[in-house]
Amino acid sequence: MPDSLQNGSKDRIKYIVLGCGSIGYNVVENLVRDSEQVIVIDSDVKRVEDLRDQNFDAIVRNITDPGFLNDLPLPEVVFVLSNDKNANLEAVKRIKEKYPSVYVVARAVDKLSLSLLEQAGADIALYPQEVFAKNVVHLTRRLHSSRLARKLYHFLSEMEGTLGIVLHTNPDPDSISSAMALCAIAKDVTDKQLNCRILYDGKIGHQENRAFVTLLDIEMEKATAEAIDECDYIALVDSSAPGENNALEPGKEIDIIVDHHQLPDQNPRPGRFVDVRPSAGATASIMTQYIQELGVNIDQKVATALLYGIRADTKEFTRNTTPQDLNYAAFLLPLTDSDLLSKITSPSMALETLEALGDAIKNRKLQSGYLFTNVGYVRNRDVIPQAADLLIQLEGVNTAIAYGIGDDSITISARNKDIRLHVGNVLKDAFSDIGEAGGHANMAAARIPLNSFSMVKNKEELLSLVIDPILEKFADQVGLGKEESNEI
Repeated sequence: MPDSLQNGSKDRIKYIVLGCGSIGYNVVENLVRDSEQVIVIDSDVKRVEDLRDQNFDAIVRNITDPGFLNDLPLPEVVFVLSNDKNANLEAVKRIKEKYPSVYVVARAVDKLSLSLLEQAGADIALYPQEVFAKNVVHLTRRLHSSRLARKLYHFLSEMEGTLGIVLHTNPDPDSISSAMALCAIAKDVTDKQLNCRILYDGKIGHQENRAFVTLLDIEMEKATAEAIDECDYIALVDSSAPGENNALEPGKEIDIIVDHHQLPDQNPRPGRFVDVRPSAGATASIMTQYIQELGVNIDQKVATALLYGIRADTKEFTRNTTPQDLNYAAFLLPLTDSDLLSKITSPSMALETLEALGDAIKNRKLQSGYLFTNVGYVRNRDVIPQAADLLIQLEGVNTAIAYGIGDDSITISARNKDIRLHVGNVLKDAFSDIGEAGGHANMAAARIPLNSFSMVKNKEELLSLVIDPILEKFADQVGLGKEESNEI
């Protein structure tokens, strides 16, 4: 067979595919949908004849021959896809020697070949079995998520009366926006026949959170025992179980739980419908997926709230973020009110907050990469995680622990950059026997009730008396020695 192209050679071409077995053929089929400029090279004469019969530009050459690139047009991308690992490696080397700027995608026949191909210059080295496995997992998760969305739809469609949506204590934008989304879904499913009430306890203290609620005019009410009893159904969003950082009594029957925090160790699960995805960056992401799957139309207010909820909980997509979180944000972006979003993210700071952050900076102590700071007595507990967010950015700090005292509890907030440490598990192990604690690998919190000390007037003095043995529990968990602390 003549070593030439059907349609004649050109100076440049978009794609060249080396090796056209089952993988190569599937790649070629997809490439020709993007461009007709595809050349296929294979050493099998019969295979090349078959490709030409299907109107593909194909030639017979052996990619192990030093001159196999001679007389070929300059490609933009070369796919090296034979089932011979040595041939693929040599081909990548020759392509990069001849055309250093050409983009090369190479097939690894085994895992060892991945690094060898990358060292040889391959821009992308793929191990098909691994790609297949990841794709299977991704598709399985999508299927599971889709089924959960439909299950929620049918579950809501059977409800009549009032659905109380309970937020976690001192709710943040992720929790609030998720409740708004559940309301929107419930109203769409039941044609506005199901009434929704958003219930919360604690305070909304962070200046951005207050701006979020005020500017979006979000209707929320205190989660009193009477308000909860008036609801025919109860849903929990951004909280994993009754009594876990929320106003519900432990053991309370729950109808719906949607969260991205790990469920506490208990059996059976506490809700009739439970969707808990610790891998998700935000509960708002899960709610956005429901909206997409079910085709629910949402207004600007809900879309803006959800986008801000995802951004806030992922710290502008820099913390616990997945590709799905980015996809959901992209879906929401054109539906949002950009002016409102800008106002929410640029609120004024209260003088009390500024002074508390100043105390946190002044009181900081560093020991072996762990920074501890006493924020003191605070009426607004949201200052404490703000202090942790600020101080984790300091040079030499791997883990920042900010703590303060309110009228009825001590609050501890942790931020972590040490990949060896799961700070949520550490706080849970250290403090779950004396309070509520948990979180993610790089952010977590604990709340320790004051109980019999709640009537003490001088809270800062009380904090100084009790904090040392409390922090020792954390130090024991991380193996922190008794080295001299160094202030920074």
